[in-house]
Amino acid sequence: MPRDTTEITSDLLLSAYASGVFPMAERRDDPDIFWVDPRRRGILPLDGFRMSRSLSRVIARGRFGVTLNADFAGVLDGCADREETWINPGIAALYADLHARGFAHSLEIWDGEVLAGGVYGVTLGAAFFGESMFSRRTDASKVALAYMVTLLRRQGFMLFDTQFLTDHLASLGGIEITRAAYHDRLRDALARTARLEGPVPDQSAVRHLRSQTS
Repeated sequence: MPRDTTEITSDLLLSAYASGVFPMAERRDDPDIFWVDPRRRGILPLDGFRMSRSLSRVIARGRFGVTLNADFAGVLDGCADREETWINPGIAALYADLHARGFAHSLEIWDGEVLAGGVYGVTLGAAFFGESMFSRRTDASKVALAYMVTLLRRQGFMLFDTQFLTDHLASLGGIEITRAAYHDRLRDALARTARLEGPVPDQSAVRHLRSQTS
């Protein structure tokens, strides 16, 4: 059943993630949200990221700057800046509150002073719930995911939840698992402790994913 976002608190949102469900709205101007618990869940295995030679070269060239939690609002706006989006103003406000409380995080990709892409999500225990990503430059979202996977691996995370599996995520190693298998992995991850914090890894550490996961 849909619920108006004015009735939802950030604490309720955290409880929903811990229960394996996440929020979506039909469109930007719809005040209602739906709780979603898909039969098939998308995840990005942290030991199975697919680093292509071309992506490794993009990272090596150093075109993009990378930051963590430097512009959460900008990443949130970038993810919502599309013709169809499930991020309505109420949902955006909830994630902004979670960010202020240290539960929601963004990783930014910069082309000079321009925010070229990024990814944001929520952390609980050793689980990272990836909410959305965007790209304004070729390969920016792939670079964002490569850096995020490197950070999560380095800091002891066990689960990178992508909610659904897209062709883009599948090309990077994303897979689908059953709802029951997801809840098993979630339970294990919530029993551990991890923190998503800097410093951002250097290029060599991120490119090293290719040898670690290929």
